[in-house]
Order: sequence, then structure tokens, then C-alpha cells
Amino acid sequence: MNSWLYAAGLLAGGSALGIALQQRFHRRLQRELAAPREPVITTLDVYDLDGDTIRFPTQRGRWLEGWWLPAAAARGHVVITHGWGANRATLLGLAPLLLKAGWNVLLFDVRNHGNSDSDTFSSMPRFAEDIDAALAWLHATQTTRPTALIGHSVGAAATLLAASRRDDIDAVVSLSSFAHPDGMMRRWLADKGLPFFPLGWYVLRYVERVIDHRFDAIAPINTLGKIRCPVLLVHGEHDTVIPPEDARALADHNNNATLRWVEGGHDLSESLAQHGDELVAFLDQALL
Repeated sequence: MNSWLYAAGLLAGGSALGIALQQRFHRRLQRELAAPREPVITTLDVYDLDGDTIRFPTQRGRWLEGWWLPAAAARGHVVITHGWGANRATLLGLAPLLLKAGWNVLLFDVRNHGNSDSDTFSSMPRFAEDIDAALAWLHATQTTRPTALIGHSVGAAATLLAASRRDDIDAVVSLSSFAHPDGMMRRWLADKGLPFFPLGWYVLRYVERVIDHRFDAIAPINTLGKIRCPVLLVHGEHDTVIPPEDARALADHNNNATLRWVEGGHDLSESLAQHGDELVAFLDQALL
């Protein structure tokens, strides 16, 4: 990508060349920012689990697919949201320990991910809309019980956003969340070799316009303080996707969150298996 050529086009106002370059640049951005889809090929048999495959509606007439895993002696519900480009099987390893502790588990694919419907684009606010849709299904079909949210990466940021707008959530576990979309986008721009000014600045404003949300309004560092229930922030000490500085910023700016460092990087699968008892203890504490 010749970034300076596109920058010249973007700054060229309403000229024919400028408009053509701008449209081409927007199409390239949409392709670069689109979430890769990984269909769900994992089955519940991998963990010897019994459950149902469900489908429920979300915004814009789309449908989401998920797994509903009921506990033998349920005390509460947990809704789990995967990260960007992943699917519901990513965090399936958490289900056995949650079920054993008496938590029903709902894992689902957000739009454009896994086996759920496609939509025009993916965004963190749309992840949050799909979390709301999962909770709507839960409230419509299951007995009312204490409810917790767990999310990973972009799914964690969306979980914080969804929880900040509700008063029916009893606990939140955020795994590897970023602190602010601006910082995440700036890292993406740097990886692509795009200078921040003027091109990077334009990209950030364009993304805000497309998703119809200002970054400041949806940033975890701002939404976290609006959450009324306990929040556990879990972050890998060697995360190279979302730097540990983001986790420190989230914890330092909000008194209602507890930060737990674990071994590993961004994935956290192995670390969660080792520290699952702490996660369950946090959820259990929320029921007191």
C-alpha cells in the first residue's frame, strides 16, 4: 500500500482523483479490518459435555448460534464471549469447571464469527449487542438466577461495555481486554506501516463514523467505572497483542476491578486451566 498516495487522495478534497482514491482506500480498509471467520468444528464431546445447540435473534434480523450447557445443580448463569476472529469453542475449556461449580454456561458466536449469521461489519459495539441478545434469550427461556459475563480480548471489551449499561449482571471476568480502541488502532496502524498523521488520524475518524460510536464512549477504561458489580481483570504477563500496560491502566483508573496477572500471552487457555479455581472463587464470592 502506498500510504502517501492515498493520503494525497484523501486530502485532495472533492477532485475526481481524490474521490476515487478515497473510495479505493475505504474498500481496502474494510477488507483489512474484516474479522476472519472460523467455523465451529469442535464438538462438546471433546470435553465429554452434554448440551444443546441453540439459535437466537440479534440486531438487524440476524441469528446467532451457541451452546447451552446446564449444570446439574445450577446456582447461576455464565455467558461467555469469544474474541475477534475466534468462535465459541475457544473458551469451551472453561465449561467443565464452571458446570462443576454449579454455573449454567452459554457460549455463542457473535455475528460474522463461527456459525452465526453474517452482517455488514464487525465491531466491539456489535459484539456488545450480541451479548445483549444472548442475555435476552437467557431471560426468556431460563429461570432467573445470578448472572455473570466472561469475555476474551475484543469480547472482553464488549463484555465491559454491555455490563456498563445493565443492572442485572452480578459479576464480570475480563480476559485480555484493551484499555482504549484508540491505542489498539494505533498499534494496528503501526503494524501496517501507516503514519498516524494525516492518514492514521483519518482512519480512526472513519472507523468511528462506520461503527457509529466515538472511541471515548465505548473505551473499557471509561465503561469499567460504570459497572455496578465486581470485575476481575485477567491479563497475561507476556501478552504481545494487548500490552500489559493496558491492564494496568484499567486497574489504576477503576476501584471496582481486581487485576490478576497470569503466566502466558494473549490466549490464556493454559493459564485459565491452571487458575480456574480462582475464577470460580471470584464468581462464588459474587453470590454472597
